[in-house]
Amino acid sequence: MTESVEAPLVLIVEDEPATRALLAGYFHQAGFMIAEAANGKQTREAIVRQPPDLVLLDIELPDEDGFSIARDIREISNVGIIIVTRRANEDDRVFGLETGGDDYVTKPPNPRELLARARNLLRRTHPSKMRRAEGTVRRFGGWTIDLARRRLIDTQGVEVRVTRGEFELLALLVRSGGRVVTRDQLIDAVSGTDRNPSDRTIDVLVSRLRRKMNDGGAQPRLILTEKGLGYRLGADVTGPS
Repeated sequence: MTESVEAPLVLIVEDEPATRALLAGYFHQAGFMIAEAANGKQTREAIVRQPPDLVLLDIELPDEDGFSIARDIREISNVGIIIVTRRANEDDRVFGLETGGDDYVTKPPNPRELLARARNLLRRTHPSKMRRAEGTVRRFGGWTIDLARRRLIDTQGVEVRVTRGEFELLALLVRSGGRVVTRDQLIDAVSGTDRNPSDRTIDVLVSRLRRKMNDGGAQPRLILTEKGLGYRLGADVTGPS
């Protein structure tokens, strides 16, 4: 992916397709832009094509030792490098850090821990980008909503298509952080997406969202009804309030 955006670009260098896809999906769900490379040649091409903000670097690649890539990257750039590898011995760890790595993680990586390490590193190297990225992304109940890019990502990292009205309604619930949002407030939020929004409009939008988010049944857990008042989000929201 080469589009220019506010979110930090993470280059995932990994020759195992399943691991690469797992990390790409996880970081994409967290609001990052992703580029991928399966070997040294693709890595060098990707860096020239669009310099990343962070590299997750496997050192056991089919055509080149990742240590040499880290060394060459460090000679021309201060980009963050997290080495991700099966090599767990202390000598390799020290060598990786001396070669140019900022951090060293052994496989199989815990995606949540790796994401936390990546965020910490990017906050130091690209604080303004991280402030923008983290300022627009919210997470709730395993779902992710990007308020700036107007995208909804499910628990598996897959984008779910929603209408303008559905997005505006859900965005207001998320921004409210669990507080009750009245029907009048929801009608105001979707007024630009429907000619004459009404209580019925809101109920239809909620019903469609619940269906798309697998939140139907007798006891929804994400979008809760407050009888006589309106609706509220039933999951904790993480991200800026």
